[in-house]
Amino acid sequence: MPHNTNITDVGLPYGGYPKVVSAGWNDNYLPLWMQDAGYNTYYVGKMWNAHTEDNYNDPYVRGFNGSDFLLDPYTYRYWYARMTRNGAPPVKYDGNYSTDVIAEKASGFIDEAVKQDRPWMLTVAPNAPHSNGSHDSTRNANWFGEPEFAPRHADLFKDIKAPRDESFNTLIENAVSWVENVPELNQTHIDYIDEFQRCRLRALQAVDEMIGDLVEKLDKLGELDNTYIFFSTDNGYHLGQHRMQPGKNCGYDTDINVPLIVRGPGIGKNVTLDAITSHTDLAPTFLSLAGATRDGLDGKKIPTTIAASTAHNRSEHVAIEYWGLAVPEGIYGYASDKLQQPHNSYERNTYKAIRLVSDDYSLYYAVWCTNEQEFYDLKGDPHQTKNLGTHPAKQAYKIANRELPQIISRLNALMLVLKSCKGDACRDPWLQLHPAGKVNSLAEALDSGFDEFYANQPKTSFSSCENGYIISAEGPQEFNSYGAQSRRGWLDGLW
Repeated sequence: MPHNTNITDVGLPYGGYPKVVSAGWNDNYLPLWMQDAGYNTYYVGKMWNAHTEDNYNDPYVRGFNGSDFLLDPYTYRYWYARMTRNGAPPVKYDGNYSTDVIAEKASGFIDEAVKQDRPWMLTVAPNAPHSNGSHDSTRNANWFGEPEFAPRHADLFKDIKAPRDESFNTLIENAVSWVENVPELNQTHIDYIDEFQRCRLRALQAVDEMIGDLVEKLDKLGELDNTYIFFSTDNGYHLGQHRMQPGKNCGYDTDINVPLIVRGPGIGKNVTLDAITSHTDLAPTFLSLAGATRDGLDGKKIPTTIAASTAHNRSEHVAIEYWGLAVPEGIYGYASDKLQQPHNSYERNTYKAIRLVSDDYSLYYAVWCTNEQEFYDLKGDPHQTKNLGTHPAKQAYKIANRELPQIISRLNALMLVLKSCKGDACRDPWLQLHPAGKVNSLAEALDSGFDEFYANQPKTSFSSCENGYIISAEGPQEFNSYGAQSRRGWLDGLW
């Protein structure tokens, strides 16, 4: 979890490669663990934010038998990549489309890997469809513009528009923090958002081609049936939902619900699992496939069968944490010279959230640094247009005939555990609240016999809106365990 790494932003002082190094994670993370398990490891593409032409060797990134990293400030420049191969001085790739460059390098690393008498792990991280790093020299302005694509894909998707669901260009009812003041999009904005979506899809075509070529290569080498392939991304994206310019810094499903597609030995063909997972679960999954274990991880192995999925989902939850600004992208979003309109960036965007899913309910609960709260019933309101959390006592929503204030009291306690959890507590937070092990879900916690216990829990809150993880601003760190004394989050006083 981010509160355990304390890497909570893409740049200093709260994140970026220098913070990764100073916090010790360059010496203690997945690639090194995989090497300890006997694997050769390879990486091509984007590795860290703030990993630059100036600091790529201060120190070198550890953990790889072969690497070719994109470097800032050119990581998001599709036609001007700078890359360092195995720690060598950066090489310019001006005029070459970065996804195609990465595809060629990934293919080469596979050739290198299969020649060795060891199992291997390759990570391929193109920047597409990330927004293009744009610069206007006349104004000395930087911003993230629409993604750039290879010319061979220029004629695709000409009639595509951004998804038009119930939330498109619609203000959230009972919105909180800066979200309640987002202005309505005009037709010029909407037309631009549609073109932005077309550019994203075009940029993805080179990624699609790369994946096809790499799978074909593995097949020709006789390695495909012995290789697990995981496909995912680091965030979702909103395009006009809730009136927002293009961006990704919110806790809504547009931004947090990302694909995870897996192919490999024992994986069923065309099988969809409703597994409640997050990227926190990737490291234990990869280690398990490598026959390795590691104590203290916050995640758990991702299931690959329906039976395993049922057991995995017992605690129903995914925890969400965000610190810092919301940064709209595109020509109407943020620019470094502060002249782009209608808004540049939004403060008061630090929040904690929980996504809770079962057969009977699909919920999103959040507490913002403004101490406002959100609650969405995604079974009845899948696009999160009505916040029921502002006035919970006035809502008709119920679970197991329990009203919303009782539901929120349970979610508040669950969040108290998750916001400072470590290891087992992150994987099974209900056990922290109910050590006897008789409560393993929200539905079980809603038993009326626990009403007083949950009513007496401290309330999740913030004392200020900070752009990074500062524990003194994070509100109560203690929670009560049923039948026991209060328990303190493990991080108290650490940072």
